[in-house]
Amino acid sequence: MIVTSYRLGCVFQKTHLKSICLQYQLYLLLNSHFFCLLKNEMGLIIFFLCAYVPKTVAGHCKWAEVLKDLEQIKTSKDIDVSLYTANTDEGKECQEPVMRCFFLETEVILQECLIKNCSKTQDVWNIWKNGNASLENNKLNSKTSAKCKECEEYEEKNFTEFIQSFVKVIQKECKH
Repeated sequence: MIVTSYRLGCVFQKTHLKSICLQYQLYLLLNSHFFCLLKNEMGLIIFFLCAYVPKTVAGHCKWAEVLKDLEQIKTSKDIDVSLYTANTDEGKECQEPVMRCFFLETEVILQECLIKNCSKTQDVWNIWKNGNASLENNKLNSKTSAKCKECEEYEEKNFTEFIQSFVKVIQKECKH
């Protein structure tokens, strides 16, 4: 029996994209050995395990890293900005525009941190980078309802209230 090994250099910093690496490795394995695998019992077991694993990995909330970084910055005393803060109770059809609004406003926090040399600049950068990466992956499937508000239509709130609302929205998104 010849065993072929596929080693991919998949390195992702603090993102949910690790599952893509695993799924791609499984894809390569199944694509190249699919018919050979189905000829014996061990092949069938591997096939069913591979079919199950991506579902398990996908169960992990893609916003978990963002949530961790939000917890890191929420007590920051050197960030003093007013930010458009989306409502946490928007309907399901407006969930993506709400997330986009929070990440757009995170860029304002990032700019403020770069100007003032905040102690939490790296955490803010991680939030912005990971959020935009996740939202870019969803761009092709996005359909925004006409009744959803633009970011600038929301009330401006201070940094603490913004972070509290952002955390609520992320937690709500992770439960779905």
